[in-house]
Amino acid sequence: MRQQYGRRIQVLAGALALFAFAIVVQMTRIQNSPEADIFRQQSEAYAYEYRTFYPNRGEIYDRKGRLLAGEKIVYEIGVDLTIMTDAHAIAFAVSDTLGMDYDGLLDVMQNPPEGLSYIILADYIDSPQAQYLQELKKALNEQSPEGSVGGLTGLQFKAHPQRSYPENALGSNILGFVSREGTGYFGVEEKYDSLLAGNPVTVLIPTDPNKAFEIPNAPDGTTLILTIDRDLQAAAEDILDTALGEYGAQDGLIAIMNPRTGEMYAMAVSRRMDLNSFWNYGAVYSNATEFNPVISKSYEPGSVMKILTMAAALDSGTVTPETTYLDTGSILIGGVTVQNWDRNPWGLQNMTGCLQHSLNVCMVNLSTQMGAGAFYDYMDAFGVGHLTGVDLAWEAPGRLKVPGDADWYPVDLGTNAFGQGVAVTPIQMMSAVSAVANNGRMVIPHVLYAMVRDGRQHEVPDQFGATPISEQTAATLNEMLAVSLEQESSLALIPGYRVAGKTGTAQIPINGFYDGAQTNTSFIGWGPVDDPQFMIYVWLERPSASPWSSETAAPVFAQMAQRTVILLDIPPDSIRQQLVLK
Repeated sequence: MRQQYGRRIQVLAGALALFAFAIVVQMTRIQNSPEADIFRQQSEAYAYEYRTFYPNRGEIYDRKGRLLAGEKIVYEIGVDLTIMTDAHAIAFAVSDTLGMDYDGLLDVMQNPPEGLSYIILADYIDSPQAQYLQELKKALNEQSPEGSVGGLTGLQFKAHPQRSYPENALGSNILGFVSREGTGYFGVEEKYDSLLAGNPVTVLIPTDPNKAFEIPNAPDGTTLILTIDRDLQAAAEDILDTALGEYGAQDGLIAIMNPRTGEMYAMAVSRRMDLNSFWNYGAVYSNATEFNPVISKSYEPGSVMKILTMAAALDSGTVTPETTYLDTGSILIGGVTVQNWDRNPWGLQNMTGCLQHSLNVCMVNLSTQMGAGAFYDYMDAFGVGHLTGVDLAWEAPGRLKVPGDADWYPVDLGTNAFGQGVAVTPIQMMSAVSAVANNGRMVIPHVLYAMVRDGRQHEVPDQFGATPISEQTAATLNEMLAVSLEQESSLALIPGYRVAGKTGTAQIPINGFYDGAQTNTSFIGWGPVDDPQFMIYVWLERPSASPWSSETAAPVFAQMAQRTVILLDIPPDSIRQQLVLK
């Protein structure tokens, strides 16, 4: 019995061994047969490969959640030459829809570069035009006889994102733009390029379409919320454009900032471009500094600099508001005679009078009393000649010559005191003067309010710079500047609100000499005086209607301030102070 079972087991084992041997033989035969190459190609077709996935670029919003920069879907339109049936039909449809050259399209399809099976006919085509061509292709396929294909067979459409700016040119100098290569240029787009662009993801993915669920999605870039107020930006641009025409100015700007936090509400400049047509950059600007002169234009500020000179004199104890000065209309410094703007003497003045009448001679006297060491130490503390750190690309540092520099002369101590022979940027002047409106402490201007990442909003804290003057000095000068405007019935005054500020009229240096017939006019002011919530800087280049800032920049400040208190919902002083008492 046992022998019988043993023989059966041996037979079964032999059969299994024979079966296994047959499998091995078959595998060997297949591997060495002509079909083996086909199997290998099929297996390679469903292998894995490394691919890089790029995230959608982060969006940009204003402080109230209105979209300033986003993404839209555009199309690449091309032709698969391996299945193309009628080059003439494709050339006609594309040229008629997109306004392209028919002969050029036909030639590139009929005479493609060697080795190419796919030709790009057009790219960055808006959805309506691409959808029209897609519908036309579908209709021709449906109308073609059974067993044949339509004339647009081979026409291909590939969707991809493109940067979009729904406000076109509004705030273009703040936003900057993104090239077709995905690189940010100027403004926010360049400064925060890496955050907005996100992080590309390179992974090993299957080429088998049935395993498409394994393909990852790259997280979108960081969304940015700016401190900019879209309505205030639009108002500033409108007021600036009107002012350029009214006063015959060649160029100009208006910048609005919160002097307590450094938040920029608006930056209006005269040269703007439609960011959706960024390739026209060269037709609008001749150099990079023209894109946003608020941060990149270095110029001689003129009499607005007297705010800093008076702040230094008060803080150092050189003078008090009641200190008097007998103005004779001229003063000698460094072998050069310096005169007042009107070349006249103003007699006995206190320090408020020196500001009110913008007396150059008085300022020269203050700087010489302080001495070069103290004067330039204060100017350095105010950040003159230094970057402010504003979070926009292409900020310029300006230039403050100091004793020891090869091009500094003793007369510079006098002229620098009233804003000549020194170069600043508008944003630098706003940062410096913010110390007067902010209890002696300077703010660092910024446009980024918050970042949104992974569904969570992260607010950016305000940042502060140096404290060049004491709180008492700031309060004293704040009141002096407000009184000086009120006593002269300045055109910068606005009904219902006390404001402080200073005019600036600067002669323009040409080939080393000042042209008395041409000036740049400016005004920097803030309010309400008891609780500053806005600071406005107006600058006009070569106004032909009047060379004086009191007649050009000052009224523009008033117009802008009136719109600002409305849009920022700042009640008049009387109402606001009653609310505080309650």
